Amino acid sequence: MSSVVALPGDGIGPEVTAQATRVLTAVSRQAGLEIGIEEALIGGIALDRAGSPLPEETLERCTAADAILLGAVGGDRWSNAEVALRPEQGLLGLRKALGLYANLRPVTVEAALVDASPLRAERLEGVDVLVVRELTGGIYFGTRGRTATEAFDTCEYSASEIRRIARLAGELAGKRRGRVTSVDKANVLDTSRLWRETVSDLYASEFPDIELDHIYVDAAAMYLLSRPATFDVILTDNMFGDILSDEASMLAGSLGLLPSASLSDGGPGLYEPIHGSAPDIAGKGIANPCGAILSVAMLLRHSLNLDMAARAVETAVSETLQAGLRTPDLAHGEQEYRAVGTEAFGDAVIDRLDAAID
Repeated sequence: MSSVVALPGDGIGPEVTAQATRVLTAVSRQAGLEIGIEEALIGGIALDRAGSPLPEETLERCTAADAILLGAVGGDRWSNAEVALRPEQGLLGLRKALGLYANLRPVTVEAALVDASPLRAERLEGVDVLVVRELTGGIYFGTRGRTATEAFDTCEYSASEIRRIARLAGELAGKRRGRVTSVDKANVLDTSRLWRETVSDLYASEFPDIELDHIYVDAAAMYLLSRPATFDVILTDNMFGDILSDEASMLAGSLGLLPSASLSDGGPGLYEPIHGSAPDIAGKGIANPCGAILSVAMLLRHSLNLDMAARAVETAVSETLQAGLRTPDLAHGEQEYRAVGTEAFGDAVIDRLDAAID
């Protein structure tokens, strides 16, 4: 039996995770799979109940699992600048402890949702982007400090950290369209200069058939809006990848649509929607569960090697959107649609799983 730890977290995390685990249970049952799911605490709720954003029990369960499914962490309740522990430290600590150095964020555009994107339809044709983000280095993990009038955050990368994420991007590009765009700020930052040199050397020696180009992060931000279909795999560091992948979500129409996978070299993978905890809509039953449900598909594919089951989940989500069901974040545009809540959308996906698996 495969084991999955669900970490619902904070805000809308429990709502979208509930639908994701329902879908995982349904696809397991319908495909004759044995997958056990247990819940644990992380983030703000873990601070409240256990005094730590990443309790030792949670880390032990995650380390022993085959995969981890996360909702979201954080919220206004824990945003006091004077508080030493924050919910986000639980997620950062989990990434570090499990060696989850590679974040994969696929971005595609559903035909049924073209009108939900702020971009013109012709710019969305053929969009199929995979952002490969380094996840355990850079400015998010560097030395930091502040006084009442000054603050600093340190960005550090080693050549070995850069090589391992660049190598994964090259391997993934070889299974796609064979192109990697490495994003940096080498005209200003020494870490970016090392990044560019290391990536160039690696691809020259190990990936001579991959088309590699380098662009600055500000140009990447422009091109994602002006010519997004020209990208295949985007390789970048922790902070740039965080920003660019959120920007890229607007191509699809909403942050709520996109999944992600955080992978190591051998331990359990962590799967989560790219959106935050959205405390302003928590408890209202209107959060979009697509990103969480599609994260289940990535979990099935990358951690459990169940590509057929993964494709069944993706097909069920796509057919639900094609049928015109939309959560409120997508309830706009010219096409006809039926506004539904979080649970109703999950019901519709599960209803379509039988046919998708057949």
